[in-house]
Amino acid sequence: MSRHKIDTQSLLANLPLFREVSAAELAPIAAATSVRHVPRGEIVFNRGDPCDGFHLVVYGQIKLAFISGDGAEKVVEIVPSGTSFGESPMFLGSPYLLMAQALVDTLLLFVHRGAVMTAIAHDPKFTAKLLAGMSNRMHRLISDVEAYSMQNGTERLVGFLLQQEAEVDADASMRVTLPTSKAIIASRLNVTPEHLSRILHELSDAGLIEVTGRHVRIVDAVRLRDYRA
Repeated sequence: MSRHKIDTQSLLANLPLFREVSAAELAPIAAATSVRHVPRGEIVFNRGDPCDGFHLVVYGQIKLAFISGDGAEKVVEIVPSGTSFGESPMFLGSPYLLMAQALVDTLLLFVHRGAVMTAIAHDPKFTAKLLAGMSNRMHRLISDVEAYSMQNGTERLVGFLLQQEAEVDADASMRVTLPTSKAIIASRLNVTPEHLSRILHELSDAGLIEVTGRHVRIVDAVRLRDYRA
């Protein structure tokens, strides 16, 4: 933990969930919020741990995953900065259903349940934004289930690449940086790491992408979007 005092209220105010909440309304939430620096690889919580609030990622990246009895891992979501997680079990009063782990050094805010319920009772805007965030996550999860059921591995990877933030070059090509390791992305897309490598080679051989480590240059986004294995 840094020796310098962290201005929790300012951090909260800069996150999308709280952007329309006044300083007076945010003050009691900030007072009930704890700050946690999570080094890369550290577990935030495990499946079955009690949930007394929800987390917000100020910076960094959190992996949400299932761990099977034999230790196999299935990545459900990669949570980026500015995003919240853990609202559902908090409202249900249930333990966490997933494991959360920091993929890089991460700063988290933990908003305690009592402050959330008080904010909901007094601020309809806060309620609407919280519900919108949960609805967006549910929509993404449903889209994932659809992709796993209806799309092959190549189509899932193409969709994933085109969803990433990209820099556009003068020749209209796009450069993206994979948000995490290829092994974690493979789990997220429900393919094996070996299958993911084969797809990347196939797309490279087709002249659609160029891969250097975690950096991917999309040569032609239209052709990539229309590509069929």
